[in-house]
Amino acid sequence: MNTIYAKIKEDIYYVGVNDRATQLFENMWPLPKGIAYNSYLIKDEKTALLDTVKISKVDGFTRVLELLMEGRKLDYLIINHMEPDHSGSIMQVLELYPDVTFVGNKKTFKMLDDYFELDPENKIIVEEGDTLDLGNRQLTFHMTPMVHWPESMVTYESKDKILFSQDIFGGYGSVDGSVFDDEVDYNVYESETRRYYSNIVGKYSIMAQRAIKKLGTLDIEIICPVHGFVWRKNPKTIIEEYRKWANYETEKGVVIAYGSMYGNTENMADHLARYLALEGVSPVKIYDVSKTNISYILSDIWKYEGVILGACAYDSGLFPKMYDLVNILKINKLKNHTLGIFGSYGWSGGAVKGLKKFAEESKIDTLPTMPEARGRSHEKEDQELRRLAKEMAAALRGEEIPALEE
Repeated sequence: MNTIYAKIKEDIYYVGVNDRATQLFENMWPLPKGIAYNSYLIKDEKTALLDTVKISKVDGFTRVLELLMEGRKLDYLIINHMEPDHSGSIMQVLELYPDVTFVGNKKTFKMLDDYFELDPENKIIVEEGDTLDLGNRQLTFHMTPMVHWPESMVTYESKDKILFSQDIFGGYGSVDGSVFDDEVDYNVYESETRRYYSNIVGKYSIMAQRAIKKLGTLDIEIICPVHGFVWRKNPKTIIEEYRKWANYETEKGVVIAYGSMYGNTENMADHLARYLALEGVSPVKIYDVSKTNISYILSDIWKYEGVILGACAYDSGLFPKMYDLVNILKINKLKNHTLGIFGSYGWSGGAVKGLKKFAEESKIDTLPTMPEARGRSHEKEDQELRRLAKEMAAALRGEEIPALEE
């Protein structure tokens, strides 16, 4: 049995499973520390289950659910989010409790049919602000479309002021015995939480801003997301983190991401990092796009204001691994960043041209000096790298960018 349960408040339980087997979340994003799928059970005069878990973890989940139900019937299954890592066990829950009433919005039930060919006889279609009376507790539903799916919604329990937030306010990482925020050191989890935001929610930051503003009108004392731990002591911490990330707020620092075949572009990246350090820029993070998964590079780019991309040419175009990175960055529509560009080529250019095209399409503030070496970097390109470092340092300090020399 791999399911964990814990009492949150009287008659409210966390029912979660850890997944340390899946290597790539959404078959894209690495999970070196695993991930948790969280469900929640309320046992009032009426009983309600909020979301389920991924189908691969259903056996332990349903056994614990039956244990906690103590022979009672399940009155409501509330579906805040239809993504399969949270809706995957719906049919098994229905098999256990065939008279359960499904609760969701119009888009929820369309997806329920799409995924499971299921149009339940017992269902309640909710809209913004609708409530569900469980007896001593009342649940209110708030729509949060495109955070990060169109049917996404959250549920608010007013007695103990609990927000069941689905994917928003979640993070990567398994729940290693510690279910609550006051049982862990959040500093250890911060990078995995930011990586989750940048990978999963980031591209919908405008919608996340709206959702956070809407939820700001609620008196929230506990946050129960469907990934990560339950925030019962300091929910304002994760709210502020998500607000900051959704608004593209950055810290001073530079990420250098490069693609290199034979070491020439890598050498330029190392020299550039040194020149940035001489200008007082810190921290400087360097990533080889051929070795480091985009997930981690994207997360640090979300954190730091300065971004410098360097690539070699490949068949007269942009190095493929760098192309993948800029495509992800373009999808995420980054704001509040300063971009630098450099590159190298052998017999025909294309890398710097491709990076300039990305900069123009993304409308990111881009520094004027763009070193491009033929073969290895020579004195001319080295001087340009020095100038690029000075430009980035000035931009991070909020100073005027040094004019290019004639």
